[in-house]
Amino acid sequence: MNLIDIIIPVFNNDNTIIPCLGSIAKQTYQKFRIIVVNDGSTDSSIAKVKKWISGHDQYRTRFTLIEQENKGAPVARNIGAKAGEADFIIFLDADIVMQPEMLTSMHETLMANQEVSYAYSSFKLEKKLFKLWKFDPKRLKKMPYIHTSSLIRRKDFTGFDPKLKRFQDWDLWLTMLEDSKIGIHIPKVLFTITAKGNMSSWLPSFAYRLMPWTKEVDKYNEARSVIIRKHKLDH
Repeated sequence: MNLIDIIIPVFNNDNTIIPCLGSIAKQTYQKFRIIVVNDGSTDSSIAKVKKWISGHDQYRTRFTLIEQENKGAPVARNIGAKAGEADFIIFLDADIVMQPEMLTSMHETLMANQEVSYAYSSFKLEKKLFKLWKFDPKRLKKMPYIHTSSLIRRKDFTGFDPKLKRFQDWDLWLTMLEDSKIGIHIPKVLFTITAKGNMSSWLPSFAYRLMPWTKEVDKYNEARSVIIRKHKLDH
């Protein structure tokens, strides 16, 4: 069994971090380490993390807490990745609850498909289902439809761009694609996002056609144009 580094950037997530950690403890695949990066939290998030770890002896030797000033999720994720050494990496936002079979399913998929660099799944945003699509380079160049919480081969991980405020995941998958690294879709719902916090930072443009009058549309389009220019996409 390969070791997996589970990297969780935390910034004021005291209302969601415990369910997130609890879902990790319920994984059927247990060969992992937990790396929590405190991105300058000012609430009780980290106190809750420490209390949770103190009550789960089996994870004390497989847990790392990294403290830093608030620098944003991309920096926190990169720091967490550098602190690990496992063959596989998965980035979890602190508002994600994993299905018990998530790591097992993703790991088995990558082991059975050695030519791919990461495995991603469908998911729920609270009660709303996002089925996603099979991996398609042309579709990926048009819209950000692959979530950050995918299992990635460490050797193929190129890192997050710390300068980007939005679409860091889309940028990552495009950068990897430019290096001939591709993904594979698992047609299962393997996790649920329990809070809407960062939805607009990655939600595909078709969703915004339902609400074109919102300020988020302007932010979305501006951020999208940054990615289009960076990767010289034909839109």
